[in-house]
Amino acid sequence: MADVKFLGLWYSPFSHRVEWALKIKGVEYEFIEQDLQNKSPLLLESNPIHKKIPVLIHNGKSICESMVIVEYIDETFEGPSILPKDPYDRALARFWVKFLEDQVAAVGKTIFLKGEEQEKAKKEACEMLKILENELKDKKYFVGDKFGFADIAANVLAIWLGVFEEASGVPLVTSENYPNLYAWRNEYCNQNKEYLPSRDELLAHFQALFPAKAK
Repeated sequence: MADVKFLGLWYSPFSHRVEWALKIKGVEYEFIEQDLQNKSPLLLESNPIHKKIPVLIHNGKSICESMVIVEYIDETFEGPSILPKDPYDRALARFWVKFLEDQVAAVGKTIFLKGEEQEKAKKEACEMLKILENELKDKKYFVGDKFGFADIAANVLAIWLGVFEEASGVPLVTSENYPNLYAWRNEYCNQNKEYLPSRDELLAHFQALFPAKAK
């Protein structure tokens, strides 16, 4: 049996992308929770450039960056395909992953920053959300007719964004301003409960970062 170790954080959407892919493929692995305030020698050794999670260690070799790891898992282990088989659909999936990777940081800045920086980030986030609102009209998945690579990358918009909104009191996606995205998010969470962390536990964790808003 292959030796698979996974360095991550239970509350990180980037860690859960990797965990999701491992579960889809049925790969047995050892999860090693990390402390970003006191980074372990294993993490620093395994990801000496960025020194961050997630990291997959397979037979002693480390792979870094969540979606790079997901693609590695898809190519390395047997089981249901995560990337589409069709070359065009594969390219399209990679396009949406790149779009999400480039744009999703604006969402976090909207939640965690204040003042002018927050307003600037909010404008950027709204532009991204408008694009996704149009793309997801009458669609359950980003590419094709089944859940896949791009959908895993969008996990932060599905469950984590809603948690951030509630914890911070900063609303972004509602049924009024982004009805398609809102409906997609609800469907996403309902259909993938077995792969997602507890929303209540996530909310409790992130509410601690916003004590003034916590109930």
